[in-house]
Order: sequence, then C-alpha cells, then structure tokens
Amino acid sequence: MSGTHPPLPRIRMSGRSFLALTLTPEAPLEDWLVALDHQITRSVGFFAGKPVILDLSMMQADTPNLAFLLPALKERGIRVLGIENGDRSWPAVADWEWPESPVGGRSSSPITAPEEEPEGPPEPTTLLIEDPVRSGQHIVWPDGDVVILGAVASGAEVSAGGSIHVYGALRGRAIAGIGGHGNARIYTRNLAAELVAIDGFYATAEEMDPACTEKPAQVLLSGEALLFRPLP
Repeated sequence: MSGTHPPLPRIRMSGRSFLALTLTPEAPLEDWLVALDHQITRSVGFFAGKPVILDLSMMQADTPNLAFLLPALKERGIRVLGIENGDRSWPAVADWEWPESPVGGRSSSPITAPEEEPEGPPEPTTLLIEDPVRSGQHIVWPDGDVVILGAVASGAEVSAGGSIHVYGALRGRAIAGIGGHGNARIYTRNLAAELVAIDGFYATAEEMDPACTEKPAQVLLSGEALLFRPLP
C-alpha cells in the first residue's frame, strides 16, 4: 500500500523594481574623477545604497587610466550593478569583475544631484515624522537621526546622516549613516524592507537574516558587513 505524500509547498514569487543610476565617464578620466569627487562632496549621500550602471560608451580600448576606473569607483563607495557598452576584450579591463547589466530597463531623463555648499558642520539634529511615509516619498536628512512614528511603505526611501528609527513597519528603503557615519543603526518594529544600508554598505531583502525579518529588529555595520539583531 503506497503512502500519501503531503502537497508540495507553493512557490511564492513577486516583482520588485529599483531605480538605478547610470554613470557615463568621459576622458580624460583624471579630470572626470575630480569632478565626481566634487559632486560627492556637494551631494553627501546621493550615491549611498543606490545601484549604478557603468556606461563605457565614451571609452575606448586605449583610453588612458581606464584600468583604474572601476577600482576608483569602489573606493568612493559606488557599487556598480552592471557594465554596458564596453568590450571585455580590452586589455585595460581584463582584471575587472564584470557584472552583467540588467536587461529590460528604460532610460529616464538626466538626473541632477542636489548641490549644497555647507557653511560649516551643522549640529546633529533629529527629524521627527509623525505621519506614515508613503510609496514614492523620499526623505533625506543628512544632519542627524530620523524618527518615524508610523510605517515606511514599499517604494518609499528614507536617508539619514545618523540612525533611522521606524516605530511601524519598514517596507521601503532605509539608508543610514550617509556621509561616512558607520556607527549609525536602523531600528524598526517590523523589518520587511526592500533594502537597508549603512555608510554605503547595503543588503537587499533576499540578503537579510530571515530570523529577523517580519519582526522587531536592528541593523548595524560591523566592518564591511551588515548585522541583523532582534529587538526585545
């Protein structure tokens, strides 16, 4: 007599989209990197946790210092998600880790990073948000912590120079420690985020510790890895 087998579990799938920035470097690369450093200084945290596509359409096989381009971007905390419009056979890029560029994306209009010339280092302050952060909203607070009494919806993004405290569910993106503050943390009563990042190091939903998801949790940075710990 053959035994009965329990039904197989259902495979759960859903779609998720992210905004990726495209960087198109120009020669001479030394000048382009100086301009990039200037932009990073004037737009603190703009690249933090954001996937970047490296477009090599303006590069050639013999472009001077091309071999140093990808390492230079990594040194600046820019995470390259994909590379396009280049040729792997170029000798200058032979040692690169060449991630495949995602397919199916559509180009948007050019993005201008916000530029602010700080008059001096501001005193750390806390931004209190009493309402839920809705999908599509982007909260940027480089001057200190962000405290949100409600939830952060999927498709919303919160960036802070300090720590991020979410008293409701965190379902969107939380980017703490922008501007080089590796001691920042992320706290939430329900960790269900699309992405979390601290000081440029990030983890997507698939990379988070399942023991801490959908529960009260905190996220902190240890070396170059994010740690997930339960909250009481």
